[in-house]
Amino acid sequence: MAGKFLIVATGGTFDEIHVGHIALLAKAFQVGKKVIIGVSSDKFAANKGKKLKHNFETRIANLKKMIKKEFGNVNYEIAKLDGDFGPAVITSDVEALVTSTETQSKGKLLNEMRAKIGVKPVTVITVELVKAEDGSTISSTRIRIGEIDRQGRLLLPGRRSSKDSPPRITAGER
Repeated sequence: MAGKFLIVATGGTFDEIHVGHIALLAKAFQVGKKVIIGVSSDKFAANKGKKLKHNFETRIANLKKMIKKEFGNVNYEIAKLDGDFGPAVITSDVEALVTSTETQSKGKLLNEMRAKIGVKPVTVITVELVKAEDGSTISSTRIRIGEIDRQGRLLLPGRRSSKDSPPRITAGER
């Protein structure tokens, strides 16, 4: 399936980057020659009730560092999201949307929006959420409050989350 689509899109807030984010991006880079990564603006994230540790600029810088480390020189662009979808996904250039199981309903909504303006639907590719040691989903919130680390390991009471980068994960490890 590698490089099946010319342009794919994916997105998120990317506040505390973790193995779930890496899995999502690994799939996007696997199936697309170019990936458009939508990143929630601070205002949009706040409107969704998210309490961020990092501002937009820091989240972008951290995301770029992680992409370079985990995936090397891949073809991508980052788009600021002030809503569920950026303008790029409305164009016919985007052929697929890579989502998590948590956000897969956005694919149906996107295809409804595209149909209204006469644009061909995208293929929706869903990535399973990555679970922590306790079987619950890994999330930036759980990392931020010190419940788990970026790899999903449970943290002992009083132990702080490591500042280490997330471990390398490949598409075959999901």
